[in-house]
Amino acid sequence: MDFIAFYNRNGKPIAWLSEDNYTTIYLFSGEPIAWISDESIYSFSGHHIGWFQDGWVRDHNGECVFFTQNSIGGPAKPAKQACPARGARWARPARGAREARPARSARSTSWSSLSDEAFLRQ
Repeated sequence: MDFIAFYNRNGKPIAWLSEDNYTTIYLFSGEPIAWISDESIYSFSGHHIGWFQDGWVRDHNGECVFFTQNSIGGPAKPAKQACPARGARWARPARGAREARPARSARSTSWSSLSDEAFLRQ
């Protein structure tokens, strides 16, 4: 597999991270939706939306939003559904100025209520 899939709390693949740059998160339509810098996840407007650590995407409360094949710890993971075909990558928009990262919350073993595409569209 040449990408890392992000699965929601139901095992549905929501987005993917390309292994060639490990920075841009895409929806399966090919739309670039967010980017990663130093374990922080930002929308392209520069809004800090969460963290990517130990294979988990976590929200600002430390709760788990998405898991990957190699996630360590966290809540029980459901069976993974098959990934859909990936659309051609769209051009990446310009990145807005990054807002300051909030203090990181303690890691939770609970699922976030935001475990879907809407989390990435914040």
